[in-house]
Amino acid sequence: MRIQKEQIEDHNRKTAKSHSDGLSNLHRHMDQKKISFEAVVQRLSDFQVAIPSWSLGAGGTRFGRFPMGGEPGSLEQKIEDVGLLHSLNRSSGAISLHIPWDIPENTDAIKALAREHDIVFDAVNSNTFQDQPGQKHSYKFGSLSHTDADVREQAIAHNLEVIHHGEALGSKAITIWLADGSNFPGQQNFRQALRRTFESLESIYSQMPADWKMLVEYKPFEPNFYSMVVPDWGTSFLLATKLGDRAKSLVDLGHHLPNTNIEQIAAILMNEGKLGGFHFNDSKYGDDDLTTGSINPYQLFLIFNELLDEPDGPSGPWSQISWMIDASHNIKDPLEDLLQSVEGIKTALAQALLVDRAALQDARGANDAVMAQQILEDAFRTDVRSLLRESRIQKGAAADPLGLYRALEMRKALIRERGRDSVATGL
Repeated sequence: MRIQKEQIEDHNRKTAKSHSDGLSNLHRHMDQKKISFEAVVQRLSDFQVAIPSWSLGAGGTRFGRFPMGGEPGSLEQKIEDVGLLHSLNRSSGAISLHIPWDIPENTDAIKALAREHDIVFDAVNSNTFQDQPGQKHSYKFGSLSHTDADVREQAIAHNLEVIHHGEALGSKAITIWLADGSNFPGQQNFRQALRRTFESLESIYSQMPADWKMLVEYKPFEPNFYSMVVPDWGTSFLLATKLGDRAKSLVDLGHHLPNTNIEQIAAILMNEGKLGGFHFNDSKYGDDDLTTGSINPYQLFLIFNELLDEPDGPSGPWSQISWMIDASHNIKDPLEDLLQSVEGIKTALAQALLVDRAALQDARGANDAVMAQQILEDAFRTDVRSLLRESRIQKGAAADPLGLYRALEMRKALIRERGRDSVATGL
């Protein structure tokens, strides 16, 4: 399923007048603040957010799942769906695979298909939170932290297999999220579990390709509700620091307790050279995996504000960060939800790019809390939609990706092609 260049061009012609009117107003606003319109558009055009292969089908909870129809039933179809998103917004130029859900049967053919859709392979993800068919040892009581050395060795071997598949596809990173922990007091020796985890990670790290990085994810609760072996950014930072320069912390926005100051965590990790990447989503109560920017767009803006608060060259910390969406679409069309998430992420980035940095520095220097807040809120409240449209139009994307997706009735087309009963693999 592909969208033709002519369809995008026809769509953009229909929106040209309204787009031009909104753009001229914003252009004047940026000129007044001495912010380069061209530089901001270029920054937005260059920004890419990876799409995880598991997000392309309908999500669910332990209570139920409601398939959408036309879901991708193979890795090839998942790549086609990411290619569809990328053709609409030109900002989704990478796919992140989950092993063993997405093991390629023919690596060369998969790479060729990805090239056809102009997408690359982002970080690969291991899975030791589930037992797979035919697996010798169970992860019921942990994987890399397990008391049984044979279970730990099995989990290490799995992560090395993931790296092997990723290396063949051109990926340069592995993300490790551990479900390891305990549900009851006394069940686990915290110190020994952490030591075993580090030793297991160290074994994987020592066998990674020299140009790879390891992203250590954290989560305060779930699936274990008394303790998690890697419960917070401090533990992730500790492990990454002990492992070496190529190990970094990964920040999933949903993996925090309510009201956590995620922007400060990002700033500290970036300051220490240990911010490896983000998994974008939004939450109301916990790890809700909601559409990015749908609940707390101001926090998302504040995170980007911190990331942009210091100059950053082509090889600086910003360029080393991995960006990916990690969300679940329980009642939405997954592709529509992903288009909304990418828009939410880039909206926050655009707003942060409009912050008057010089004025903010002066306000901070004068300890003027009122003006510092005012400067941030002025940028946050600016309507940046025309900036995003312009960045897309300049790259040959749709001015309104979601609007064109619906106008072309893409979900109906996918259902006709794949069937109403098609269910995404790996979920």
